[in-house]
Amino acid sequence: MLNEKKMAAYLAILDEELILATGCTEPIAVAYCAAKLREVLGVKPEKVLAEVSGNILKNVKSVVVPNTGGRRGIDAAVAVGIVAGDASAELQVIANVTEEDEAAIQAYLDSTEIKITCPETPCMLDIRLTGWAGEHQAMVRVANNHTNIITIEKDGVKLLDKPHSASAEDSLQDKSVLNVEDIITFIETVPIEKIRPLIGRQIEKNTAIAAEGLKNSWGANIGSNLLLTGGGMETECRAWAAAGSDARMNGCEMPVVICSGSGNQGITASVPVWRYGVLNGMEEEKILRAVCLSDLITIHQKTGIGRLSAYCGAVSAGVGAGCGIAWLRGADYDGISHTIMNAVAMISGCICDGAKASCASKIAMGVETGILGYNMYLKGDNFRPGDGIVGDGVEDTIKNVGVLASQGMRETDRVILKIMTE
Repeated sequence: MLNEKKMAAYLAILDEELILATGCTEPIAVAYCAAKLREVLGVKPEKVLAEVSGNILKNVKSVVVPNTGGRRGIDAAVAVGIVAGDASAELQVIANVTEEDEAAIQAYLDSTEIKITCPETPCMLDIRLTGWAGEHQAMVRVANNHTNIITIEKDGVKLLDKPHSASAEDSLQDKSVLNVEDIITFIETVPIEKIRPLIGRQIEKNTAIAAEGLKNSWGANIGSNLLLTGGGMETECRAWAAAGSDARMNGCEMPVVICSGSGNQGITASVPVWRYGVLNGMEEEKILRAVCLSDLITIHQKTGIGRLSAYCGAVSAGVGAGCGIAWLRGADYDGISHTIMNAVAMISGCICDGAKASCASKIAMGVETGILGYNMYLKGDNFRPGDGIVGDGVEDTIKNVGVLASQGMRETDRVILKIMTE
C-alpha cells in the first residue's frame, strides 16, 4: 500500500492528465490562444501574426480542425478560435461552434491577414499570437503545455508574465514519484471510487469515438481495414484503438479524454485495454484498474520524452496498453517490466511526422508491440540489458528512451519539419 502522500500525488497526476478535449490538441491549443487573444483585444483582430514552434506547425499542418468544414492548418485554427472560440472552455474551446459560425470562419479568413512564422524557441510547444484592431494591439503566448498561458499584453502593457522554463513539465505536477513498481501497487490498492469518475469517463468517451471510426469512413480507415484481416482478439483491440484515431485525426467532433497532452495517446492507452477486458467478460472494476495502469505507464514514459517530440507518443501509449492487457492476463511486476523493456526495444525510434491520418497505423503497431512484449515474456524470450537501448532494469530503460527522444532525436525533428514545410 502506498502512503497517503504518494497516493494523493498519483491521483493528482491522473486528474491533471486525463482531461476532455475536442479535436487534436495542437490546433486546439492554437484556437484556445486565439480565443484568448480576441478576449484581451475586445474585438476580432483585423490582422494576426502567429509565431509557433516547429512541433506546433508539424502537428497542425495536416490534421482536420473540427467544426471548420474540413479545414486544416494554423490559419483555420486561429480563425475558428477568434470567430467562435470560448477560452473559458480551454481544450473544448471550439466544442460549441454552430453552422452559422462555420460560414463566419470562411468570411474571416477571406478578409483577414494571418501571417504564420516559425521562429527558433527553446520550447517545443510554443504559440505566440499577436493581433491588431484599429489603434490597439494584443499578444497572448502559450508555452510548454496546451493551456499554459505565460504572457498576455495589451497596447504594450503586460497583463500577465509568468516565469517559465523550456521544460514540458513546467507548471505541471511533479512526476518524479512515478515508477513501475509503485504504479502497480497504486492501481491494485486505490479505492475504486477514487479513479472511477476519471477512468470511467475516459472509457466512455474514447470508446464512443472508436465506434464511430469503425462505423463510418474516416481518413484511411485503418481500424476497419484491420478488422477485414481477421486475426482474433488482439487484432480487434488494435482495430478499435486505430479507429478512434481515424475519426479524431480527420475532423470528428466527438470529444476525447487525452493522456499526456494527446488524444491519440488517451485513446491508445484506454480503448484496447477496455476491449480486451470486455471480450474476456471481465468485471468493470478490473478493467478500470487496468486502464489506469496503462495511463500511468504511458505518462511515466512520456515524462522524459516530453509533450512534443520527434518520437511518436502513440507508441508509448501502445506500450502502456500492452501493460494494461498484460495485467488483465495476470502479469505481476516482473511481467509488466519485461513487457515495457521488450516493447520499447522493438518500437523506439518510430517518428512523429505530425498529426494526420497515418497516426492510426502507428497506434495499431504500438498496441501490437505492447502485446508482443508480454507474449515474449511468457515464453522466456526477453531482450537483455545492453541490447540496444535496453538498460539495467525497467526504470533505466524508460530513462534511456527519454534521453533518446529528448536529446538524440532533435536533429530528426528539424529534418522532419524541413521535409514537411518544403
